[in-house]
Amino acid sequence: MLLQRLTLCSRIQLGSPRHVCRLLTRPLTQAPQGRAHGSSFAHRGELRQAKRIVVKLGSAVVTRGDECGLALGRLASIVEQVAMLQNQGREMMIVTSGAVAFGKQRLRHEILLSQSVRQALHSGHNQLKDMSLPVLEARACAAAGQSGLMALYEAMFTQYSTCTAQVLVTNLDFHDDQKRQNLNSTLQELLRMNIVPIINTNDAVVPPPEPNSDLQGVNVISIKDNDSLAARLAVEMKADLLIALSDVEGLYNSPPGTDDAKLIDIFYPGDQQSITYGTKSRVGIGGMEAKVKAALWALQGGTSVVIANGTHPKVTGHVITDIVEGKKVGTFFSEIKPAGPTVEQQTEMARNSGRTLASLHPDQRSEIICNLAELLTERKDEILAANKMDMDLAVNAGHLPPAMLKRLSLSPAKLNSLAIGLRQIAVAAQDSVGRVLRRTRVAHNLELEQITVPIGVLLVIFEARPDCLPQVGALAIASGNALLLKGGKEAANTNRVLHQLTQEALSMHGVREAVQLVSTREEVEDLCRLDKMIDLIIPRGSSQLVRDIQRAAKGIPVLGHSEGICHVYVDSDASIDKVIKIVRDSKCDYPAACNAMETLLIHRDILRTPLFDQIIDMLRTERVKIHAGPRFASYLTFSPSEAKSLRIEYGDLECCMEVVDSMHEAVDHIHKYGSSHTDVIITENVEDVLLPSSDHRRGHCRAIPAAAGQCLCFLERKLTFR
Repeated sequence: MLLQRLTLCSRIQLGSPRHVCRLLTRPLTQAPQGRAHGSSFAHRGELRQAKRIVVKLGSAVVTRGDECGLALGRLASIVEQVAMLQNQGREMMIVTSGAVAFGKQRLRHEILLSQSVRQALHSGHNQLKDMSLPVLEARACAAAGQSGLMALYEAMFTQYSTCTAQVLVTNLDFHDDQKRQNLNSTLQELLRMNIVPIINTNDAVVPPPEPNSDLQGVNVISIKDNDSLAARLAVEMKADLLIALSDVEGLYNSPPGTDDAKLIDIFYPGDQQSITYGTKSRVGIGGMEAKVKAALWALQGGTSVVIANGTHPKVTGHVITDIVEGKKVGTFFSEIKPAGPTVEQQTEMARNSGRTLASLHPDQRSEIICNLAELLTERKDEILAANKMDMDLAVNAGHLPPAMLKRLSLSPAKLNSLAIGLRQIAVAAQDSVGRVLRRTRVAHNLELEQITVPIGVLLVIFEARPDCLPQVGALAIASGNALLLKGGKEAANTNRVLHQLTQEALSMHGVREAVQLVSTREEVEDLCRLDKMIDLIIPRGSSQLVRDIQRAAKGIPVLGHSEGICHVYVDSDASIDKVIKIVRDSKCDYPAACNAMETLLIHRDILRTPLFDQIIDMLRTERVKIHAGPRFASYLTFSPSEAKSLRIEYGDLECCMEVVDSMHEAVDHIHKYGSSHTDVIITENVEDVLLPSSDHRRGHCRAIPAAAGQCLCFLERKLTFR
């Protein structure tokens, strides 16, 4: 249980003989593991390991639009995030602006009040006349606003049972060895006691910056503004991460707002020449150039840096926590430049090459797909060797269920089946693009045509199913679409080989880059934010994956799908041979498939018959675990485990068995609990299925009403099996 603090920390000013702060320490939640300081994080995902974090709040973040007073809403959300990270066991420090703005607000109020009183006394009445305010000197504003700013921080952090302390510094406090040691030991002690230091330059007495002193190395830095202060402090305190919040999304290659300006996701030392800086912000004394210089200086000292927007109303409430979670927010500064292209560059390459792919003749696209089919057969040993590596890693890790291992595994038979499917797609590619769907005569000599065209750039996200890559690749090629693929890490080796073969096939017509495989550490949520580069997202995997993608995608359409809760209904007039074949094939042949049977519905009259016994014996022989539906369980003295739900997609050698009274009840059950994917009715009684007609041979049928476009339709009296 948390211990109540005895007192709140008093404000601390460097140079005071001692500071007063009495509290009882409290236990912390599990803190991230620390790391040896000296090298920054190489990837965003590693930011989750950051233990000591400096948050720099720029003037534009904490100041209102009128530059008089503080933006209390933004400040409150930032305080909430800092307090949450502090309570997780991290060591948080804040470098803040705002004293000048707060002081300006207070001094304006005092001056207006004083002028109004004097005018009232002079004129004998309370009528106010136009009054001009004097120009307020920044140092005086800082002196008047500093105490109020700190009081506000204390009040906000107190709501989260978090103690704060104020530390005021100047440039000399870093250049004088004794003062620097005092500052370091003071901050170390505050962090040890789980206090959040609020650090600011002592603007009431700070001298003007030295004109010839700038960021020259780890041991030399001129504290010109809060950007350089935050960088100097982060290196001095060996912080893992510096988050610099400003009023822009991050670093752009040209001034934000210009037509060609692009947000830089990752910035590497040496890229400064590619940046064109704009003017500084409306408040404060720095600008983006100063932020970049400070960030690179901190990076050189071993502290990772992210510059992000702290003013956007939709993201301010989680911008800091998003950065610490490794999400793609703002500009991340990294010393390690990856060998391959970034995901943005991959998407751009796919788009450019995809336009050429779309302009190819249908025969050429078909030729590419057929070539890929041949490569799957010719290079099967290479593919299977890579797949064996993935399988061995997955088995040794022991975290994949049997159904996922089944999806991950490839075999010569599966590769041959893939090749056959690709050749079928190649045939269909002849009329995929440019096919006229509708033609309407609008007026004399004027016709309107609706034709098929490529969508653009597709992002397909799939789990541990490597055979998905050539399938989706062939479909994209056939339809003239560029493709960005993000596969599960479990199939990394197999996916890499299959992607190489796909690009090899594409090379025959000069469109090698049209299909890209994302092999970097990009998170799925980060990919879903590329709304200006990706036209459609298609998630292939579990229903949870689909829901996650739908939530993460903002501005990009998602072609999702429902669960594969598929039913097989065995009618009282069903053929024994057909029932056994269909049930075995639909459940046991490939239980991990989306169209595998998950619920077996049995007509009540079949219970306690030889057919029922044969079904049970077959499922037992195939080692299928049966879960009893509520009604089926009521018929049995000793029943299998009752199903937790009738809407479960098992994806394994498991299924639910339930009893119904009629075909119509079975259809109602399917509509209620199914997912409109794949459902089967096995019966020889065509009269209950077909429309009343004198000639069933013509294929007349009744479509049983179905949800979400599902149609259970029976055209023929006989079923054939392969």
